Amino acid sequence: MRSGKINRPRYFVFALQILSLHVSINLYSRKMRRSWRHYRQGGDANGRKTDKSTGVHTGTPYDDVFRTLINDCSSLLIPLINEVFGEKFTGNEEIVFSPDIHYLNQQDGREDKRITDTSFSIIGAYVKKYLFECQTNPDSSMLVRIFEYSTQIALDDGRMIGNTLEVEIPNCAILYLRSTKNTPDNLHICIRFQDKALTYEIPAIKMKNYSLDELLKKNLLFLLPFYIFTYDSRLKEYNTNEEKLNALKAEYRMIVNHLDHLEYLGQLSAYFKKTLIDMSEKVVDNLAANYGAVKEGVRTIMGGQILEYEAKTILRQGQMEALVQNVQALMETMNWTAEQAMDRLKVPKEKREAVYAKL
Repeated sequence: MRSGKINRPRYFVFALQILSLHVSINLYSRKMRRSWRHYRQGGDANGRKTDKSTGVHTGTPYDDVFRTLINDCSSLLIPLINEVFGEKFTGNEEIVFSPDIHYLNQQDGREDKRITDTSFSIIGAYVKKYLFECQTNPDSSMLVRIFEYSTQIALDDGRMIGNTLEVEIPNCAILYLRSTKNTPDNLHICIRFQDKALTYEIPAIKMKNYSLDELLKKNLLFLLPFYIFTYDSRLKEYNTNEEKLNALKAEYRMIVNHLDHLEYLGQLSAYFKKTLIDMSEKVVDNLAANYGAVKEGVRTIMGGQILEYEAKTILRQGQMEALVQNVQALMETMNWTAEQAMDRLKVPKEKREAVYAKL
């Protein structure tokens, strides 16, 4: 018995092409055929295009934010993976990214270069592979991309054991920034070969399903930059309604205060905090581009809070003031008592009297 890594021989490529021909992704609906057409022409129905020379997908700033978070704040993926796949990773695991460049073999013999920087392995007590994609609007073209990427990743990491080719499909998930009542909780890819079929499930994470309180309780910091999408259909209303705009600003004040508190406790680095807020501003700038009051209101809260906090950090002052602000923000936003807010923030008993004195 021989075991070894694959060196991409032609008959493996041919095997993958035969497998691709048997994928059952319901290509017969008009919508799916249109999505497939967009994809094969170098883009998708969300406006994402592929640069033929570099293989990089371009087209939406939200893709850029998603990739930045994955590559620069990769440890924030752990709570999200636990949430989506029911894992129990502790956060001490190592995250290793797959090679950026993959060559997708086409039926005419060409090799299309694609850069897939959202594929990674989590290495702890065991090793698991993941492919995590982001989609602004739900459409079926994502299934085609995931199938192409996941099978190519499986082939790249495959091995020969005797006369058996062994490949492993990564665990796949999709983050939908927008979704409707018809957007499924799970998507499926069915591979048919001869008289057998294998179906694997792809969970869909929908931003609109998460409240701010749930994101903070579950430590899903990775999703915070996309929180404004939960207001997507109401931005016009909030732009002209001062009371509602103030409520939105209070939520973003709560986000910044929460990140400040995590940094104060040593649970979040200054770099991660700055990246999360920078990426949040980028998403708001683009999604609320036509809603000046919303855009400026959120930026004032987030940008102003950062500058104030950094100044206090440099001077090594204001820790108590920041803690009081966090308590006040929770009391106002959640309608909690001071005791409930301090319980949530895990304020030590010896500090509570000083906090009460400043409220």
